[in-house]
Amino acid sequence: MLRIVILGTGNLAKHLYSAFIKAKNVDVAQVVGRNKEALQQFSAHARISNDFNAIADADVYLIAVKDDAINEVSEYLMNKRGIVVHTSGAIGSKAIQHTNKGVFYLLQTFTKGKTVEFSSIPICIEADDKESLETLKTLATSISEKVHHIDSEQRKKLHLAAVFVNNFTNYLYGIGEELCTEEGLSFDLLKPLILETADKIQTMTPQEAQTGPARRSDIKSMEEHLELLDRQEHITLYKLLSQAIKKAHEKEL
Repeated sequence: MLRIVILGTGNLAKHLYSAFIKAKNVDVAQVVGRNKEALQQFSAHARISNDFNAIADADVYLIAVKDDAINEVSEYLMNKRGIVVHTSGAIGSKAIQHTNKGVFYLLQTFTKGKTVEFSSIPICIEADDKESLETLKTLATSISEKVHHIDSEQRKKLHLAAVFVNNFTNYLYGIGEELCTEEGLSFDLLKPLILETADKIQTMTPQEAQTGPARRSDIKSMEEHLELLDRQEHITLYKLLSQAIKKAHEKEL
């Protein structure tokens, strides 16, 4: 039985807690955080505490806080014998002030109130020694079928890729929704297109799946689109992305 302590009370901490309390051979010994009110949502299946000087003993300590706070939180674990890991995609393990450290990065987007299927989430693990890596692998496989050993430099680039395919595309969804709303149209009209776009890259590369006026170098259509945009940031984005798509496919035109 692996004993774990989750440090943090935010969105990711809640999802980790929900997954691990259902996992076999994992005991969520404690959840520690500064927000007393937020801590109550963890009280049903774990001890809770807002005192970082009273952290329970465990095999693995999962730091699930914002990146800037990882170093500070890890200082409270200096004398603990377990493995101390953070859950960030962009920060190296050196941010942790502990000799036995690692990373437990879940490659997924987590939103409050939206459940996810943990078994299909890639979990990227890293540790300084083989024994700790095996422990993290055991912990990861208790909730996911997709566990990968990825080092810090690989993970940072992977996180950057995730920002492009998730954060940036979601922002573009927001622009699409705004344009629809301006004309009294439902954003639902675009959802089949969004789903088909995501489905296509299951069987072909993004390069092969690319379509649209920029891909075809349809200058007239792009000029008409620009006339419909009234926010400068949207105009800038449209031009920048169209130019990038044209350049990526210029040999095919």
